[in-house]
Amino acid sequence: MVLKPIQHTPKPIRDELEIPILSPLRHDAGIGKPRIDARALQTEPRACLPTPEAAYHLNRAPQTLRLWACHESGPLRPIRVNGRLMWPVAEIKQLLGLGEKQ
Repeated sequence: MVLKPIQHTPKPIRDELEIPILSPLRHDAGIGKPRIDARALQTEPRACLPTPEAAYHLNRAPQTLRLWACHESGPLRPIRVNGRLMWPVAEIKQLLGLGEKQ
């Protein structure tokens, strides 16, 4: 009896990471940072943004916004919804100078 070696083809990692994501965050091939499909802040219909999207618009790391919330030391104050941080769009616009002029 002659034994032949079994040919094993590894399963691509991407298939294991295929999870439906319902937020605007999408993983690019499961490698690196998630890509954000951010709409223009002027046309944003939501009242508040989650931390990764707010960080994208403010050009900061999400962890920086979390530190602002924890130490209450940043230029913005988040709203806590079920333990999650939500950042008011109006305040982000005002901070960036995109708010309505009074």
